[in-house]
Amino acid sequence: MTDNHQHTQGHGARHDHDQHDQHDQHDQHARPGRDRQDEADMAEILDLDAEVLGEHIASIIAWLPLKTAPRRIVDLGAGTGAGTFALLDRFPEAHVTAVDASPGHLERLRRKACARGVDDRVRTVQADLDAADRPDLGTPDLVWASASMHHLADPARVLRDIHGMLAPGGLLAVVELAGFPRFLPQNAPEDRPGLEERCHAATERLHAEHMPYRGADWGPMLVAAGFALEGERTVAVDIEGAGDEAVGRYALSGLLRIRGAVAQRLSAADLAALDRLLDTDGPHSVLRRDDLSVRTERTVWAARLG
Repeated sequence: MTDNHQHTQGHGARHDHDQHDQHDQHDQHARPGRDRQDEADMAEILDLDAEVLGEHIASIIAWLPLKTAPRRIVDLGAGTGAGTFALLDRFPEAHVTAVDASPGHLERLRRKACARGVDDRVRTVQADLDAADRPDLGTPDLVWASASMHHLADPARVLRDIHGMLAPGGLLAVVELAGFPRFLPQNAPEDRPGLEERCHAATERLHAEHMPYRGADWGPMLVAAGFALEGERTVAVDIEGAGDEAVGRYALSGLLRIRGAVAQRLSAADLAALDRLLDTDGPHSVLRRDDLSVRTERTVWAARLG
């Protein structure tokens, strides 16, 4: 692992799923111990995301309209490394600069890189992309920004910064998830059908209040920043989860985070039903269900220097 990883204070470049940072935004009395636990919980979700949705990430990377294999890649909002390692696998000659706001996530990424024997191909940078002074990220051939751009306060400025840093002919890939995955059938749980959709509706209201760029069409914004849009693709995700322990843990972790974000916005009956699903020792635990699946969509926009 490259020793001279950079550190810039801040909380931009987050790789949190859409609703997962809402709990922190609304809690003005967060304790350091709980913050560390919250970061650890988020890291677990990001790891599960990579495990369960890895094939879809790989298919998006394979689709990118690259003229030549990139040698210098920047992963903006790298999290615990789902994109970083998929990019390294796809481009064995490449080096990746992984950027994220979370020191814990980057430390986890570094440990993974060492375990995989690719630590000499990874540099980490802790940075706030909304800060006035951005870190030196070199002159990459490819910038990968997955589930991170919608968290920025001023994505237009960051897009202009990316335009200025890319090498001639370089490509920017913006990847966004259409909300956090759904796991339960519509008729579940039996006593409160449609519970999951009501939980997501509550998170949508939070998104509208605090993340105006979630669900945006990034094509026009890319063009406005000086890019030429090379392509757009939406990948449907529908993974059967029966018998897949990782899908069960993914559902449990995701629903726990949703509860933390929207508990006060749910009816008492819905909250009680959700808690039954989250009770891993109870008969209604989500881990005991054999009808789980992972359903969502990912859209990628590929843009080149205009």
